[in-house]
Amino acid sequence: MRWIEGGTFRMGSHAFYPEEAPVRAVRVDSFWIDETPVTNADFAAFVAATGYRSLAEIAPDPKNYPGMDPALAGAGSLLFQRTSGPVDLGDYSQWWSFSAGTDWRHPLGPDSSILGLEDHPVVHVVYQDAEAYARWAGKTLPTEAEWEYAARGGLDGADYAWGDTLAPGGAMLANYWQGAFPFGNTLEDGYERTSPVRSYPANGYGLFDMIGNVWEWTADWFGQPRIERKSKGSCCVPANPRGAKKRESLDPSAPEIAIPRKVVKGGSHLCAPNYCQRYRPAARHPQAIDSSTSHIGFRCISRSK
Repeated sequence: MRWIEGGTFRMGSHAFYPEEAPVRAVRVDSFWIDETPVTNADFAAFVAATGYRSLAEIAPDPKNYPGMDPALAGAGSLLFQRTSGPVDLGDYSQWWSFSAGTDWRHPLGPDSSILGLEDHPVVHVVYQDAEAYARWAGKTLPTEAEWEYAARGGLDGADYAWGDTLAPGGAMLANYWQGAFPFGNTLEDGYERTSPVRSYPANGYGLFDMIGNVWEWTADWFGQPRIERKSKGSCCVPANPRGAKKRESLDPSAPEIAIPRKVVKGGSHLCAPNYCQRYRPAARHPQAIDSSTSHIGFRCISRSK
């Protein structure tokens, strides 16, 4: 883990997506943070020690999902597959599908394994899986503010974790999609899917893969950022801000399914210049706490000196 000295920084961005605004000054206390996302080897050690079963390994109860066909209530996870050509980028079902038997042990489908992928980030983990690992490790999950502060590596206000240019001099500094998503990955960075942790340079705080590779769970419920103000109307710098309330993180377009959403950060190997430019510290996305995918992982922090 790396020790991150607390401080004040400008959180958010006005330059990319509406949910990142407004830019606001916030302060976080000091904390330790994992140098890398939790790997398959790390998660396997946790499972071996505890016998833990991830949510993707357990068939869902149809009673918790109104309208679900009981015949489809099997264990599995969401798996990305390239399309054969251009598709409507507003329809993610073109490249995401539920894959029965896919989980952290079988990340590329039921017949795959993590053999040879031990140093890749663990994927197909939901929020409760990440939380369970963190408890076992004597750690916790970062808040959105802590995660973003660490990801910036001391470059306050920069678009990326290394500056304001995505690929300075053509250098690939993170694992993201090159080419036209979701069919034309040119693999300039050398990776079709996840990459081994530490494959790219660390940021200014000595942290790897804060950008790209896999999205990372945070402890905060998703909601629109707010600027806190003092009673007289002058701006203050909030310390250790937290996200929305749990009830505010529900999807208003599906009120019949009361599944709250946490903030995930950092983008993944599926973020591309033509789609989801979220390989940035300020980027954020709402993720249902019961949804595991092939591009979401996590890392832990500790606030103990």
